[in-house]
Amino acid sequence: MNVAVVMGGYSDESVISLRSGQLILKQLDKTKYHAFEVHILSDEWYSLIDAKKYPINKADFTVSIDDQIIKFDVAINTIHGTPGEDGHMQAYWELIDLPYSGCNYYQSSLTFNKRDTLSVLSKFSIPKANSIYISKGDVIDANKIQSELGLPFFVKPNQSGSSLGVSMVSTLDDLPKALDFAFAEDNDILIESYLNGTEVSVGVLNYNGKTTVLGITEIVSQNAFFDYEAKYLGKSNEITPARISSELEALVIETAKKVYESLGMTGFSRTDFIIMDGIPHFIEINTNPGLSPQSIFPQQAAHANIAFSDLLDNEIKLALQKKPIWKK
Repeated sequence: MNVAVVMGGYSDESVISLRSGQLILKQLDKTKYHAFEVHILSDEWYSLIDAKKYPINKADFTVSIDDQIIKFDVAINTIHGTPGEDGHMQAYWELIDLPYSGCNYYQSSLTFNKRDTLSVLSKFSIPKANSIYISKGDVIDANKIQSELGLPFFVKPNQSGSSLGVSMVSTLDDLPKALDFAFAEDNDILIESYLNGTEVSVGVLNYNGKTTVLGITEIVSQNAFFDYEAKYLGKSNEITPARISSELEALVIETAKKVYESLGMTGFSRTDFIIMDGIPHFIEINTNPGLSPQSIFPQQAAHANIAFSDLLDNEIKLALQKKPIWKK
């Protein structure tokens, strides 16, 4: 079976995605799959074989190698950010009838939009921070924001990952810089109240037909919050399993499954919560979680004693079972 391991992307998260793709290439069972390293970048799409680039035909996502046209049976999507985590690649693959891993284009687009995700989850009584939504060009009343959310609060791009563009505002003097930082990533931003509690990250997937929680990881950031440095440059301690009571563990698992199913998810995901006053508050869900050896999701798979190659077999099986919406 020809498997395209798709990595890269058009955002600053492409570097992280390339690391995730390498783990997939190493873990795929070579007796079952012929894996191809495929890079999707803003200036070119290509398959990398023995350090040589072979262009991807965008009309049908095939590649020509030594006059032989290679057609992929399935794509494993490891792109973080646009266009692989926001629904664009998923919609394209559906149009050309290529099976792909993870959730479909609607769930990808929905969960990449923080405001819309929070709106959907509010219908299912999922606890979350208080928030204000602002678009570029809006008149911003700093005192009103403080009166509604208190201090400190967070300023986030509405559509971005890996904590890019996120700031914690401790005084209103910090707000203009935080707004500029967030608006550099997206034209819409979310301002959220500060939740003072224990941060945990929960790996959830559809495994053998059931919504399954791999584990709960406690995040102890050396910075003010779990920002890009803390996530990827070693400025945090990640403790699996989290140091929480069995009762609280059960509640986190129940809530994480509810989030996953309420959003109609399939495939790998990582959901972040802040546990405050004994209640897990939803922060965000990542539909293409980092998969480098240092990332949380692979750590949780090891904790659950599930071989990563088995998780990939499961993802490919699910991908092949899915039918494009236009075929249903």
